[in-house]
Amino acid sequence: MGFGKYYEDTVSRYVNDTRDREPRLGSSEPVHDIKRNSKTKEGMNKVSGLKQFQMSSARPLPVIVLADVSGSMIADDKIKAMNAALQDMIKTFADQSRLRAEIQVGLITFGGEVANAHLPLTPAHQIERMETLEAEGRTPMGHAFQLATELLEDKDLIPSRAYRPVLVLVSDGLPTDDWQEAFSQLQASDRAQKASRFAMAIGSDAAESMLKTFANDPEAPLFKADNARDIHRFFRAVTMSISAKSQSPNPNQTTQFAIPELPDDDPMDIEF
Repeated sequence: MGFGKYYEDTVSRYVNDTRDREPRLGSSEPVHDIKRNSKTKEGMNKVSGLKQFQMSSARPLPVIVLADVSGSMIADDKIKAMNAALQDMIKTFADQSRLRAEIQVGLITFGGEVANAHLPLTPAHQIERMETLEAEGRTPMGHAFQLATELLEDKDLIPSRAYRPVLVLVSDGLPTDDWQEAFSQLQASDRAQKASRFAMAIGSDAAESMLKTFANDPEAPLFKADNARDIHRFFRAVTMSISAKSQSPNPNQTTQFAIPELPDDDPMDIEF
């Protein structure tokens, strides 16, 4: 007898046996299966709870922004444009479904003498409002690379089950610290190599050669921003790409990176 036939006959006998033992309406026959039915319901509840846990445990998708907040970002309201673009990006991420991936945002700023973890890696839907960035001082980009490498390699903050991180570097000038070694360490990091890395050069004074090396996504070469409007376009493109990742059956795959057009009446059109 084949397994399929054996299984079918076994189920049939079980069903018929159960029906035979069901009490007839109006009879005084005792109910024998109350305890068994109770156990069955308990088992079903456990299975249901397991499914709910699996649905609620979406894998993290880390997004780490390295933002230049040096003194030169004050000119032409570049810092104002970046603040608005970041707020818009976080709000969009917060509204995304978390069925497959939970977008988490971290922000490292570099301005003055050192870089700072301005926003720890946090689920986007838990960020009520990001503290406004202020621009001042020099451009310690190397220290920002160091903090980014440390964050990427921290398996408590970014567990192995997380999807590939996304790094976004934005700058309008040249690094003022010893950045080469820190950049080499970032490039050598296994997790940084697997991450999608985007970069935007703001204005003509940005370190385009290094920023081109930083960007590694074949769909997104270095983006050059000539005005505040372009900053918004870049961040919206990043937002759309990451949002598409989070909804994809495989968020680790590369998604299309397209720079959107903004309405003609958009106020962010100041030339740098």
